[in-house]
Amino acid sequence: MARKSKKSRRVRIAHELSRRRRKVIEKALAEHKTEDRTEWDRKSEWSDYKFYRKTIKRGTIRTIDLPLLEVSLGDPWATPVTIIHGSRPGPTITILGGMHGDELTGPSACTHLLGNSFTEKDKPLNPETLAGTIRIVPVVNMPGYRSKSRYFPDGRDLNRNFPGNPKGSSTRRVAHQVWRYLIEDSDAIIDLHSAGKGRSNMPQIRVDLAHAGSNILAKAFGIEIILDSKPPSGSLRSNANELDIPSITYEGGGANWLDQGSVKVAVHGVVNILRSLKMIPEKPHRPRFRMLASGSTWLRAGEGGLLDLFVDCGSIMKEGDVVARISDPATPGLSVDILAPEDGLMICIATNPFVAAGMPVGHFLPVSKHMSLLEEQVDIHGRFITQGSLDEPVWREEEEIEVEVVGEWDGGSVDSGWLETTMEEVNREDNVEEEA
Repeated sequence: MARKSKKSRRVRIAHELSRRRRKVIEKALAEHKTEDRTEWDRKSEWSDYKFYRKTIKRGTIRTIDLPLLEVSLGDPWATPVTIIHGSRPGPTITILGGMHGDELTGPSACTHLLGNSFTEKDKPLNPETLAGTIRIVPVVNMPGYRSKSRYFPDGRDLNRNFPGNPKGSSTRRVAHQVWRYLIEDSDAIIDLHSAGKGRSNMPQIRVDLAHAGSNILAKAFGIEIILDSKPPSGSLRSNANELDIPSITYEGGGANWLDQGSVKVAVHGVVNILRSLKMIPEKPHRPRFRMLASGSTWLRAGEGGLLDLFVDCGSIMKEGDVVARISDPATPGLSVDILAPEDGLMICIATNPFVAAGMPVGHFLPVSKHMSLLEEQVDIHGRFITQGSLDEPVWREEEEIEVEVVGEWDGGSVDSGWLETTMEEVNREDNVEEEA
């Protein structure tokens, strides 16, 4: 007796974007044409992979040290690049952590993805069943990581210096090396970040939704909060988009500490993308809804003193709610409250209790039409629960695995339509919009 196919659950789409911006995004998606990549057809030839003058055989994993500086004397700042080269044709996906040396969510997530829980036989990233190639760099900014610093030793931000210059400053030379070996030949890029020093981010994706390929990639990550933002000048995301390479930035946690919930969401999202691209078995997990939003604003201290936060990352706020209170030991009995300007979500909070007038105390996302969706998915403290954040980490399990492989899986796609399939799903989902 034939089994009835399960009807897939539709994802509710919550738009918190201006009408003008929505039209720009919709036009970009409508004009997007899926490129027929016949080289990804599973019947196509698939050869060994070359990286930095080294060879990675099909169906194997190899770690290669990439020098960030091409020098004969001194420290080349080598960083390990692990390449999982599948046994079947498919895209090349680059996953980066530690672009800023004090941001640990990416390094931790990448390290777990490279562990036995993900790469051994019958595990999701096993190279023998993988279609395509995954390049994972746990720490891009190795000298910054060693010194617990956001910046390179010359004081510059790597993520403002792409595509780099082989004759420029130290950081620009590094950017050139990263660009040359890891970015310009990628089919998609996932850049894993945390908040800067003194702040903490709730899990979120940042993407230019008007770049169609990046739009698709962001939705494939499988979490609820997607912030539409044009990337800063000199950033990896900006320059990748100019080459029409899909690129997204994941943000979660803070500098110099590990938020395990944010790490779990990062791992969950990477696996979701690989499933969506048909590089690994199983269907991706889908969130209950997606909120496509913009217009976030910093809430700033009007006075100086000690900060007493009443909220946390993911706290759902109503207009007039107290976000924080500032008091000064020099003037006991006096305090100033910072209030939520409207209904919304705290997507970032300050973690440093010392504030001066003008310093940010939180990053606030106004939500005008879809508060009910957020309120249906909160913990006992009124904080939004991101999909994947409460899952038991697969790397802590000894017997259970993230993906159950039943029978033989051929990998790839006969018509190389991984992106086209994803695009069809995106279009179908976007037509199911939550009414205001």
